[in-house]
Amino acid sequence: HETREEFLQEIRKARKNENFMTVQRFYMRLFDSFSEICALFKINPNQSGAKLDDPDIHLEFVYAINDALKDLSSGIHKTVLKSIINALLENNKNLYEKDEVRALFILLQCPVFGTQSSAPIFAHLLNYIAQLSKEDHQLLVHWFRILELDKLRSLIRYIMQFITLRQFSPNDKSLPPLGKTLWWIPSATKNLALINAANKLGTELLHFTELYNSALDHIDLMRDYYNWQSFRPYECFSYCQYPFILSIVAKRIILTKDSEQQMILNARKSLVSKVARRQTPNIDIFFLNINVRRSHLVQDSLNEIAFKQKDLKKKLKVTFAGEPGLDMGGLTKEWFLLLIREIFHVEYGMFVYYSHSRCYWFSTGQKDHTNLREYNLIGVLMGLAVYNSIILDLSFPGICYRKLLSPPVVPTVNDDSVGVVENPTLDDLNEIMPVSTK
Repeated sequence: HETREEFLQEIRKARKNENFMTVQRFYMRLFDSFSEICALFKINPNQSGAKLDDPDIHLEFVYAINDALKDLSSGIHKTVLKSIINALLENNKNLYEKDEVRALFILLQCPVFGTQSSAPIFAHLLNYIAQLSKEDHQLLVHWFRILELDKLRSLIRYIMQFITLRQFSPNDKSLPPLGKTLWWIPSATKNLALINAANKLGTELLHFTELYNSALDHIDLMRDYYNWQSFRPYECFSYCQYPFILSIVAKRIILTKDSEQQMILNARKSLVSKVARRQTPNIDIFFLNINVRRSHLVQDSLNEIAFKQKDLKKKLKVTFAGEPGLDMGGLTKEWFLLLIREIFHVEYGMFVYYSHSRCYWFSTGQKDHTNLREYNLIGVLMGLAVYNSIILDLSFPGICYRKLLSPPVVPTVNDDSVGVVENPTLDDLNEIMPVSTK
């Protein structure tokens, strides 16, 4: 079948006659080698090389063949899987430059990988792609952006199901032993990282939560986190290397437990230091003690934080001068509330609140840098809030968080300066000031 129309006509004929032998032979031949895949789908069969913005593939034809395959029998699915094995094992591919990447790009979309029985073959395909060069990865990153959104979502679903299946192996021993497949999940996650990079390349195609794997909320997250901290990336895989896959629930669990353990560790260090100097320890050494006057809230807070940098990772305890009371959490929350309310007030001049978008942005009226200490205080405050599990009622636009995440953790595409957002758009401005972009 040389065209999409001829193929669809053959499918209709097979359904009418209830005879799919010709269709089965077609699929068997198509997926049997990279050269066959490229011969059918390449727009210019003799083209060597590839462009970032154009894979030179009849994507509509690919979609038609995959959509038809979904509704065909399991026997044809098995035939396709056997052919894909042959393609992956083929030694002498004799291809034009970058045809290998094209073939892998097409194979990755194959719907047979949505089943559990295909997992071992899918694993080898994912590993093949994970080991490609950076140049080939960049091609895939750009080509993923060309896919129709439902096709991209299907691809994400196949990989997510594969990761979940391997992470929580069924009891029926249908998969190879875990000890022999330790490379499965790293390979799959690296493929997801390419899709995540594609999603972040320009305007987001998908909401970032669509790359969350909520099943991972139930793994030993702290063990994964400590592996990430203790080993180099090539020594030990951890999901924390690829934070886009962890849900907000998982990240909150990690942050909370890590904060608690760091608080204990820092308190212990202070106690040991006191004992080593033969000083009598008191209860205050276990806390970050903030003592402020309500009448000078911002200035006192600035001074306290600047003076007690070494104690920032201890548990926070707040006291208001001249007011008796034991901080059981209420005074800490009140301190955050009052401080945030004062700093973010329009008259303070540091931030502007945009009612249409319901978010804050930096004031453009500042003509000097005398308030940098206050901005630093806000950063410390937010860190302390996260560290002490305090929720702040603040809303910033997405570009603010993109600045914090620049450059991205994975994959590292280039060496951008920290905090520099690539290609800000009118959509970013619209998120802050929707009226200005009309």
